[in-house]
Amino acid sequence: MLALLCRDLAGNKKAENVVVLDVRNVSSVTDFFVVASGSSEPHLRAVESEIRDRLHEEHDLKPTHAEGTAAGRWIVIDYFDVIVHLMHPDVREKYDLEGLWSDALSVQSNEKSASGKKKLRAKPKPKPKAVLP
Repeated sequence: MLALLCRDLAGNKKAENVVVLDVRNVSSVTDFFVVASGSSEPHLRAVESEIRDRLHEEHDLKPTHAEGTAAGRWIVIDYFDVIVHLMHPDVREKYDLEGLWSDALSVQSNEKSASGKKKLRAKPKPKPKAVLP
């Protein structure tokens, strides 16, 4: 799955706090968001290059659109079904995409099927506990 591949490629360059959100049930814009942090402009550029270059070289995939720069501290790479957000931690905290899309499921891929391929499992975000007076 492209979203998990993007997550793994971001991890190759030590992107921080990488999450995959399944937004199919809450958005008509795309199917998955991959959100990752980079600690500096060079780090964000390295993660962006890893994703774009490897997807192009190994899978002949090019983004349908890309916007932002490492200097702007937020890069968006749109692969139509998957939108990758690479953000500086301060920008990520400010815009809180995970909070904005809190109805989305967080995708986990820890299990393998009999064929040896990873199985996807959507894990719902925990609901806040009620606070009693």
